Amino acid sequence: MKQLMYGALALGLAAGGAQAQEQSRLDTTLERGKLLCSGHNGSFLGFAEVNDQGEWTGMDIDLCKGLAASLFGQSEGNLEIVPISWAQRWPALQSGDIDVVIKLSGWTQSRDTELNLSYSQPYFVGAFHVMTHADLGAESVADLDGGSICVSAGTSTERVLASYLENNEIEAEVVVFESGDEVKTAYFNQRCDGLILFSPPLAATRATSENPEDHVILPDVLGLEPEGIIVPEGDPKWLDVMNWMLSSLWFAEINGITQANVDEVRADPGSAQVEKFLGVTPGYGERLGLSDDWAYNLIKEVGNYGEIFDRNIAEPYALPRGMNELYTNGGVFYPLTID
Repeated sequence: MKQLMYGALALGLAAGGAQAQEQSRLDTTLERGKLLCSGHNGSFLGFAEVNDQGEWTGMDIDLCKGLAASLFGQSEGNLEIVPISWAQRWPALQSGDIDVVIKLSGWTQSRDTELNLSYSQPYFVGAFHVMTHADLGAESVADLDGGSICVSAGTSTERVLASYLENNEIEAEVVVFESGDEVKTAYFNQRCDGLILFSPPLAATRATSENPEDHVILPDVLGLEPEGIIVPEGDPKWLDVMNWMLSSLWFAEINGITQANVDEVRADPGSAQVEKFLGVTPGYGERLGLSDDWAYNLIKEVGNYGEIFDRNIAEPYALPRGMNELYTNGGVFYPLTID
C-alpha cells in the first residue's frame, strides 16, 4: 500500500511539475512581488525557529531572507515564511504554495528521479546521530537493541535510521511523529529511548534541554548527507539563482566582504571581479534575470556564509563548522568563478 501511495504521489507531482514549467518560478515570483519560502511546523533549532519576539530565525530562514533580498532588494515586505511539515515540502512546492524549499533537505535518488525535483549544490553537509538518556548507560546505538528511537515523519532521517538498524541487525522500535516538536517532546517524556536528528539540531536540542547532562549523543555516525535548496525540475533559470546565491555567499566570505563592510568595499572594490560582484560594473545580475546589484543586496541583508553560520549555529549552540568551512580552511565549500 505504501508503494502504491508513493507511486501516486510521484505521478501527481510529475504532472504538477510539467504544468509549473510553462513559466519559470523566477518570473512567477518576481511578478507576484513576494517570495513564498518554506518554514517549519515547530522548531528546528539552528535552521528554522521562532524567537521570543515571534520572529523567524535560523540558517534556512536567513537563506530565505537572502533570496528575497536578491530578488527584490530587501526581504522586508517581500518575503512570506510558510510553515510546513517535512512531508508537505514536495506537494507545497509543486502546487505553488511555496516557491522554493530551503528546509535542510537531503539530496536523495528517489527525490531526484521520481518527484521531479532539482537540487542546488549543497549548502550544508552533516551527519546523523542518536541521542539517548544518560541513565540507560548506552555507549552505542547497538546498546538500544530492544528499545525505541523517535524520528520525524517524511524525512530522509527516517530512511537513514531504518537502513542503519537493518544493516547492523539492531532490533529497535522506530516511533514516528509528524512534527519536530512532537518528536522531541516524546523523547523528553521518555516515550523513546533514543532520538535521531541531524547533528546540529541534535546538539542544539541537548544544549537547550532542562538538564543537558541527562542526555548523551552517541558516537555512531548513521549517515552523512548533503543538504541543498530545492526547486521544481526543468526550471534552470530558478535553479541558477539558487546556485549563484550560494556561490555569492562563499565568494563574499573568501574575499572578506561582510554585512558591515559591504558598502565600503563597493565604494573601493579593488578588483574587476569584486566590481562586477557588487554591481559596480554590469553583468552579474543581467545573466540571471536579476538587477546587477543583487549580490550587494544579498550580503547587505544577511552577510556572507560564515556570518550566517556563526549567527545561527556556532554562537548559540557552540557547534564548529567542520566540513562546512571554505576549502581554504579545510572544508568543502568554494565559490564559482565570476567572469
